[in-house]
Amino acid sequence: MMRTRIEFSFLTTLVLAIVLLGISSPVVARDGAKAVKEARSLPQVRGGIVFKSYCILCHGEIGDGIARASKLYAPEKLIIGQMDEEGYESIVRKGGVGVGRSEYMPPWDGELTEEQIGDVVAYLSMLGDGVARGEVVYKTNCVLCHGVSADGKGRVSVLYDPKPSNLIRSDKNTQYKMLIVTKGGGVLGRSAVMPPWGLQLSAQEIKDVVNYIDTLVVSE
Repeated sequence: MMRTRIEFSFLTTLVLAIVLLGISSPVVARDGAKAVKEARSLPQVRGGIVFKSYCILCHGEIGDGIARASKLYAPEKLIIGQMDEEGYESIVRKGGVGVGRSEYMPPWDGELTEEQIGDVVAYLSMLGDGVARGEVVYKTNCVLCHGVSADGKGRVSVLYDPKPSNLIRSDKNTQYKMLIVTKGGGVLGRSAVMPPWGLQLSAQEIKDVVNYIDTLVVSE
């Protein structure tokens, strides 16, 4: 990782929603703030924010080395290999040279806080699991409307008519879900409250979150 920080507002949409909703509904705003706080309480979620702020430039979205920095370094030198948590923590703290790896990986000990190091290690430990990555995306972007259980009963769902979709009872296929997440509900004749997440999430994040949602679907 080059020591370059990318500004990334992973919870911009949630915070904006809370601010706007707070104008007319202090109770819902308080509940929305609680939902954001609950999401931020998960180490993997916080670690995802750290990763996207400091690591994505070199390592890419899923740690495969396909990133902007691959134009400067061979992608294979930027791949995040499989390690246990101790291994990840060691290389994050000491840098590549400190553990006999690439000299391009700087030591982050002293720049990241203890909490940030622990959080990003938690995120790296699940980085190779697309469904786990999708869970992080869901819990930082979707829970406010669709709820923690994806049943459409999020904290702000009381404001909408029609209500947010009950995703665990969805009969839509994966392709449709990817389209509505990317383009928003209005484009497909559904609720315009569903925003076009393609403006904020990457194609990989959308794929991951849809894969996660698919695991929640309950068959009749």
